Amino acid sequence: MVMERGLWAPLYTINRKNMANILSLKNLTKIYPNGKIANREISFDIEENTIHAIVGENGAGKSTLVNMIFGVHQPTAGQIYFKGEEVKFVSPNDAIKVGIGMVHQHFMLAPDLTVAENMLLGMESTKYHFFLNYKEMISKAQEVCEEYGLAVNPKRLIKDIPIGIRQRVEILKALVRNAEVLILDEPTAVLAPQEVDVLFKTLRKLKENGKTILFISHKLNEVKAISDKITVMKDAKVVVTKDTAQLEEQEIAKLMVGRDVIRKRNIVGQPRAEILLALENVNYIDQEGLSTLKNINLELRGGEILGVAGVEGNGQSELSRVITGLMKPTSGTIKTPVNELTNLSPREIRKSGLSHIPEDRMENGIAASMSLEENFIAERYYKKEFRSGLFLSSKAISKHAELLIADFNILTQSPKSAIASLSGGNIQKAIVARELTSDPSVIIAAQPTRGVDIGSEAMIHNLLVKMRNEGKGILLISADLDEILTLSDRVVVMYEGEIVAQFTDIETLTDKDVGPYMLGIERQEAPSGKVLN
Repeated sequence: MVMERGLWAPLYTINRKNMANILSLKNLTKIYPNGKIANREISFDIEENTIHAIVGENGAGKSTLVNMIFGVHQPTAGQIYFKGEEVKFVSPNDAIKVGIGMVHQHFMLAPDLTVAENMLLGMESTKYHFFLNYKEMISKAQEVCEEYGLAVNPKRLIKDIPIGIRQRVEILKALVRNAEVLILDEPTAVLAPQEVDVLFKTLRKLKENGKTILFISHKLNEVKAISDKITVMKDAKVVVTKDTAQLEEQEIAKLMVGRDVIRKRNIVGQPRAEILLALENVNYIDQEGLSTLKNINLELRGGEILGVAGVEGNGQSELSRVITGLMKPTSGTIKTPVNELTNLSPREIRKSGLSHIPEDRMENGIAASMSLEENFIAERYYKKEFRSGLFLSSKAISKHAELLIADFNILTQSPKSAIASLSGGNIQKAIVARELTSDPSVIIAAQPTRGVDIGSEAMIHNLLVKMRNEGKGILLISADLDEILTLSDRVVVMYEGEIVAQFTDIETLTDKDVGPYMLGIERQEAPSGKVLN
């Protein structure tokens, strides 16, 4: 039996003398059937009306832990107490009933339904007992959006809105169900800096209104800015739980990875003269008739990282998709030194020397039900090194997978494990491993470190710089302005589908310089992304 307020009796009551703790975890352990220990005797308290952060490397056990709290997984041993009473959740519905909501790192949205329909799924308004009352649902969704300051058009289909706005819908789904505890798994991974500010204001308002937030993130500056307490995890165990004020960022990083981690600005490279990728007057008009790319002129040289900055939803997704063949431009041309790519298929574009780290790893980066080793060869299975006559060579595929797992430090039980069973950060590392080992001349890196920990982020950054130094051209599209400023040799800014600024003096460039262009407040005269002579 599961506790539900007003309907179910508690399983049993413990000593309620400390009512400040809304959640308490006691020796919580999770061992999977394959023998993997994901959590080992996890014990700490979460005080009500606080924002409690959980940090740790990918594979440290954070996601498993919060999935047990939310009823997705059941613990092998240990107890969970909610408001002083032990609870045993057999499904997320049980957690929702008592007042626990969760926003997952990978979206749980129905793409063909509207925002309102997704927000109110399972609690739809009806008329005459049989028909959906869409007008009332839209009104209710709009009311909740306004209440929490998260602007979303409730009438739009999920598949037609940018990834950053989809994240807002996930948050609103939990809020509309009046969760007392809100678990946010990497909630800022898809948000631009300005959107993070809005989210943090919302979280502080929720805390003032009596909500408790469990905040899982790899971004230590955000953790320091928003949380009251921090729990650090490593190797499936809790290292420490302390008040946020007692921990500095560098100390947290060292507790997470076991060594000092220093993020510093990349030394500007020496671009070559050859243009490896050129876009000329590229436009894209979507199915609703909206112009999401407007007269894009862009050039990428070998030996440079060209950063594309902008608030998410200003054409960056469409830019990466038209270059990689996932969408066809309405007009304009896309060229390499040897091929015009404009009307080629994704496979033909790859054969021309492009690789692609997609912004949404689950939608465009992997085949979730297939194994890790199968995903490693997803874009090269037809090549002779992976074939034995008419058939695939399992020996060659396994050897290739083992090399990538070792070289890119991917945590998995086996190369034959379903890739979806890996943590989000390890899935990302697997995609990066596949794309950077495809012998590309041009790398389209869209949100390459989204949802990875600081150790993995540093590794991916170093790899991109290494590829640049080898003469590759890298188009870096990122909602993380710090990442753009850290890695880029040249920066362009997109706003409402246009390039509105280009910066070449990178060593002194700051977020304050770029910000007004990202928000549409300023615009350079006749801007483009072409190489300036």
